[in-house]
Amino acid sequence: MSGGDQGHPREWNDLPQSFRQERIDLEKAGIRSWEALRDLDDLQLSRLVRGGRSSPRNLNRLRGIATLVCELDLAPQDAALLMHAGIASRRALADCTPEQLVRQTGRLQRSLGIARPGSVDLPMAKAWIQQARQLRN
Repeated sequence: MSGGDQGHPREWNDLPQSFRQERIDLEKAGIRSWEALRDLDDLQLSRLVRGGRSSPRNLNRLRGIATLVCELDLAPQDAALLMHAGIASRRALADCTPEQLVRQTGRLQRSLGIARPGSVDLPMAKAWIQQARQLRN
């Protein structure tokens, strides 16, 4: 498995403000790491929604981000970028070409008005895709 699954679980430190309520509900339920969030099943997510103020959409997004963080050992902001660019799973990433990945993430950043140059370049895209493909086999 990835480096994040070895040793102690990785706690999230900087969830975006848009996930504030989900963080509160998750922490109330004793879920304080990316690994614990990744391991939640649909029934557990449903209970969190019923018992708190979390949005089902946001909890599913967070679980997807957690899966990418844990399986590919990505930084949470990189996993979130992939998720929001439409690359929501290891399999989807493995099926991309590096050029396609750079284009999709760059398009998302431009649509969000992020002024800095694309944070995913070809060497990074190739490395992520290769890692996803190795885990697929």
